[in-house]
Amino acid sequence: MNRLILLNGLPGVGKSTIARRYATEHPGTLLCDVDVLRTFIGGWRDDFEKAGARIRPAALGMIAGYLRESGDVVLPQLLARVSELEKFERAALDAGAEFIEIMLEAETDDAVRRFHRRDDGTDPWHPIVRSLVAEAGGDDVLRDYAVRLRGLVARRPRTRTVMSVADATDAAYRDVLEAIDAAASTD
Repeated sequence: MNRLILLNGLPGVGKSTIARRYATEHPGTLLCDVDVLRTFIGGWRDDFEKAGARIRPAALGMIAGYLRESGDVVLPQLLARVSELEKFERAALDAGAEFIEIMLEAETDDAVRRFHRRDDGTDPWHPIVRSLVAEAGGDDVLRDYAVRLRGLVARRPRTRTVMSVADATDAAYRDVLEAIDAAASTD
């Protein structure tokens, strides 16, 4: 059975890094990074949030089609609202696939530090996201997301939690692999 593997968590905790590695080490897996897809929308730099809202339905369609016809999908995406998360879960289930939900957790202050230092120039949206967070209230916005994500995990008992520590990507990746295996063995 094909699987949609959601890597959820605060910005900067390693979702995309781990997803890229997973796809590289699991040939045939689609890496569906909504932030990358958003850059395909004309004017995405001018209205980053609107571009994201526009691309999500396309991402859902692509995910469902890939799950139905081709193989696994790994999705690194911050989803703090149950209603948004359930759209991706429904797409997987409707495609006859398994939905594996993994929350990459980090100590909140560590996550905030990592968010601010994550721009190595490879992802052109990082400065835009940093600006949006600053405009919305800065680090308090990130701390609020941390609380919301903990509440989300409490409401979704099948979510697997993996600790993500700065400069320990290999350990987090190993733990993600174990969480995927554990989820697959219980379903």
